[in-house]
Amino acid sequence: MADQTLDTLFHETLKDIYYAERKIASALRKMARAAQDPDLKAAFETHEQETQGQYERLSEVFDAIGKKPRGKTCDAIEGIISEAQEIMDEFKGSPALDAGLLAAAQAVEHYEIARYGTLKSWAAQLGLSEAEALLDQTLQEEVATDEILTKLAVTVVNAAAEGRAA
Repeated sequence: MADQTLDTLFHETLKDIYYAERKIASALRKMARAAQDPDLKAAFETHEQETQGQYERLSEVFDAIGKKPRGKTCDAIEGIISEAQEIMDEFKGSPALDAGLLAAAQAVEHYEIARYGTLKSWAAQLGLSEAEALLDQTLQEEVATDEILTKLAVTVVNAAAEGRAA
């Protein structure tokens, strides 16, 4: 156990988010198809494209630390995506579908914000300045996406789910 260092933890967590980003991109495509509100659909489509770039950026982080890009199963994202699928199945065609999809998307964003924030801090601690900068770029994108989703929830989606105009 003595060889289990912060560097090891950083690398293992990086593999976790690498796997997660691939799963998130696929889930966003499904959520965009299921979304009823055109602005929510567009937000999912935009973030799916951004997620592809984030996945590629993670490859750069692996390169920066001299490791081969590899993922490992992320149980947390599997669970969040499974919940999103349940929402799509259970609320299909209902006024609450978009609110449920938006909530699931924000659960994903909050997970990513936590992961990228942690990885960025660890990269700084480990003196991995290139990795730190790349991770910060993604962290800022995730925060911005969360803000967009919050605005959609507050201005349109939640009122529509309640059955009243925004």
